[in-house]
Amino acid sequence: MQKKAIDVEICPICGRYNNRSLTADGIIERDDSILLIKRGHEPFKGMWALPGGHINRNETIEEGIAREVKEETGLTVDGVKFLNIYSNPDRDPMQKITIAYKVDASGDARAGDDAIDYKWYNIHELPEMAADHSNIIKEYLNLRN
Repeated sequence: MQKKAIDVEICPICGRYNNRSLTADGIIERDDSILLIKRGHEPFKGMWALPGGHINRNETIEEGIAREVKEETGLTVDGVKFLNIYSNPDRDPMQKITIAYKVDASGDARAGDDAIDYKWYNIHELPEMAADHSNIIKEYLNLRN
């Protein structure tokens, strides 16, 4: 197998390699509904998405998804289960790599932080979503059946 040539870009701001960032997204399901948030910022501003976001320095990915879920939905994460890694550069305009989790959470949902709204969508009536989140949910639903 021949290796693909890689063009390495240097960040014009910090002078380091322009690496791809890591995010985590969580699927929260209750009564055949999945909790989605409406994004308040670009990219995908105004679109429905899974709660999630960037992993901060000095936190595990599991701590990061728990923090992001709390910030965006107000829910407390009680447990997470790894689902898959999504790394296709075309999945997001910033080429973010995401790790998807099934998230068990408790409490009453509310919109917060980057989320300007939230809604529980029936798994059979999902809206158009940001990035590849519809594919993430589709794979999750296939796994659980």
